Amino acid sequence: MRQPLRNIFMVIGGLAVLIGLTFSLMTSPILAAPPAQVPIYTPTPGPDGRIIYIVQPNDTLLRISLISGVPVDQLRGLNNLTGDTIYEGQRLLLGLAGPAEVVVTPGPTSTPTPVLPTPSPLPGSGNLCILLFEDINGDSIRQEQEPSIPGGAISINERSGTAADAVDTTATMEHHCFEQLPEGEYSISVAIPAGFNPTTETSIFLPLKAGEETYIDFGAQVNSQTEVEASQTPVSEKRTPLLGIIGGAFLLGGLVLALLATRLLKSK
Repeated sequence: MRQPLRNIFMVIGGLAVLIGLTFSLMTSPILAAPPAQVPIYTPTPGPDGRIIYIVQPNDTLLRISLISGVPVDQLRGLNNLTGDTIYEGQRLLLGLAGPAEVVVTPGPTSTPTPVLPTPSPLPGSGNLCILLFEDINGDSIRQEQEPSIPGGAISINERSGTAADAVDTTATMEHHCFEQLPEGEYSISVAIPAGFNPTTETSIFLPLKAGEETYIDFGAQVNSQTEVEASQTPVSEKRTPLLGIIGGAFLLGGLVLALLATRLLKSK
């Protein structure tokens, strides 16, 4: 009679320990993956005021709309498109900047005053302006009040090796601009300091054309462990207390049943 009773107690004790461990593990937090990040495109109007975008590999109307700020329907209307089909190297009209005004000198001769040429960037060069910002609200979009994160790093590399540079990030509200870069295909990446989790991609490839100045924002948010240490709030206060109590009760019950089974075995 004692042998079956001992076996029953040992089985019940093992099940109680297993259930207790399951409830205890249910309090672990889950982290979400950051969304993708989209660069900001700032084209330069041509002499006739037309703003032209050259279609790049893997471009779609939706991607061009996101980086230029021009709605998809407006892109179709400006370029007489009946669908979403575009091809690499296609010239798309994004809008008109307006013609330059000619100032005429008053007088009987009606001779127009020569228009001074507008200063332009060096031939074959452009600018990349990059910011690693603290994404306070975690929406992957930089707000005006969200500052740069110090202690990180920004690096750029032109695919063919014509240009490369890297800087450390500081506490500021402004982008860091790499100026007079030769046009080409650039790899842009950021190193996020300890205590932060990325809320955007940390590296992208981007074509840079002559005369362009492109602004790119990378975001990161203080991770939960850093927030806990900063506020000096115990981690256990953020977990569900009921599950912990239930798990502990099952663990204690399993140990008691195992002890009773051992005593019955010894007494036999």
